[in-house]
Amino acid sequence: MKKILIVETKLHLREWPAMLFTIGLPLGLLLILGSMPGFSKADPALGGESVNDTHMPAMMTMLAMMTLAFSVLPGFLASYREQGILRRMSTTPVGPARVLGAQLVVSWVTGIITTTLIIVLGRLVLGTAVPKQFLGFVLMFLLGSAALLAMGLVLSALVPNGKTASGVGSLVMFPLMFVGGMWIPRESMPDVMRIIGDYSVAGPFAQTMRDTWAGNAPQLTHVLVVSVALLVFGGLAVRLFRWE
Repeated sequence: MKKILIVETKLHLREWPAMLFTIGLPLGLLLILGSMPGFSKADPALGGESVNDTHMPAMMTMLAMMTLAFSVLPGFLASYREQGILRRMSTTPVGPARVLGAQLVVSWVTGIITTTLIIVLGRLVLGTAVPKQFLGFVLMFLLGSAALLAMGLVLSALVPNGKTASGVGSLVMFPLMFVGGMWIPRESMPDVMRIIGDYSVAGPFAQTMRDTWAGNAPQLTHVLVVSVALLVFGGLAVRLFRWE
């Protein structure tokens, strides 16, 4: 497992444009949009918070993890399958769990680095607070990001090649970003859309990021939804995995 992780890390670093995009896009949007007039003022639609207080950093964290889960991760695994790399690995004692686990860990670490930069640069440039409920933030970030990545692994198991992975990933990612509150705050959504978002993984993940940033404990319903999603999609990823 250690050797697989080292090799996968090197391969991801060689694809530096994709990694630069994954890390740079949420950071760039945070700094550019966060500098807009009015984003630092209290907004009644957000419960009296400003956009920069919790909404903006939480949405950029969600964007970073979704880009990894539905674009980078499926693209890597689908291209491995397309090039016959996975077929050759199937003749070794590696097993699908280790292959998927290595991809999950590398993407997870990338997401942790990106989120750390969002917190640090948001604080230094925009004056955004560090998550006030820090323990709850760390717990739900790790749990929620793992659930999103598990969904990406299921997608990786189903798409036939790298080109298809990008298109299918976008079809999954953008609706999830919408119900997660990326473009319309969840407080402003109709009740039906908010309920759908509550059970979409994206909604609980984004909401717990906002809640813990503001100093509130994660809601039990959101913790349960994310935990169940991690178990279900993680199991499906291993079950549906195919070498070729």
